[in-house]
Amino acid sequence: MTTKPKLLIVDGMALLFRSFFASAAMGHFIRLEDGTPTNGAQGFVRHVMTAQSIMQPTHIAVCWDMGAHTFRNELYDGYKANRPAPPVEMLPQFDMAKTLSEEMGWQNFGVAGMEADDVIGSMISKWQDVANITVISGDKDLLQLLTPSTEIAFTKKGYTEYDVYTHTRFIEEYGIEPMQFAQVKAFMGDTSDGYLGVKGIGPKQALTLIQTYGSIDKVIASLEELKPGQRTKIQENVDMLKLSHELATIQTNVPIEAEFTSLAVPGYEQHTFKALEERGFTLIAKQARSLYSLS
Repeated sequence: MTTKPKLLIVDGMALLFRSFFASAAMGHFIRLEDGTPTNGAQGFVRHVMTAQSIMQPTHIAVCWDMGAHTFRNELYDGYKANRPAPPVEMLPQFDMAKTLSEEMGWQNFGVAGMEADDVIGSMISKWQDVANITVISGDKDLLQLLTPSTEIAFTKKGYTEYDVYTHTRFIEEYGIEPMQFAQVKAFMGDTSDGYLGVKGIGPKQALTLIQTYGSIDKVIASLEELKPGQRTKIQENVDMLKLSHELATIQTNVPIEAEFTSLAVPGYEQHTFKALEERGFTLIAKQARSLYSLS
């Protein structure tokens, strides 16, 4: 029996933001000679290199948001409206991180009008029968994408510690199928994404409703069975509940223009890291030397 390939899907935005804020908090922007900060971009590359050495994938893909405006903003003006703009030191690092990713030999993916989550969901849908998949992210919304062949590794501490969710673990902990998680999110809302859900229904009540009834539609059809307070809250917020579900649901049908074979993990050459070091990306070069015994 042949072993399935192992695909590592990286949420590039999550790792870039995480790396930036981890070092920016101490004022470590690690600038190039011209003063351009590199802390987030270098941290992102180092994180992926370390993950690769731990998880040993055969294939790798990096997913990105392509600008702040997506189809979700068309659905709802308030979507992510309360998020602060990225710090000025981070602005040049979005393109820098994508360029470094390409130079490392990793394929970047992003689709205008879609979020990285939607691209990740579509990759899982496309390749879940072809490969065992691990997604690295910090975004709990991705739990809805778990399948028997897909696990989500949430960043925990540094570059080496992860909280890994499998399909089985999710069902044991939540008592629902992963695809129902967006319906739970719809009831409880998400303040960081700016959608309200049903005011007054928190995570525990939201989960209990979906465990009991299975879906938003079935909850609405069974309102008479609910306590009067809960029933009133839902009745008064039905439109926002349905909209919240649309916003919380990750798309899985975004076209992925790539053959699986093109995602094969590259071999790393000494000259790649030497060139990066000469341009001022010294932390990446140092990491490469420790991981790949490159002189």
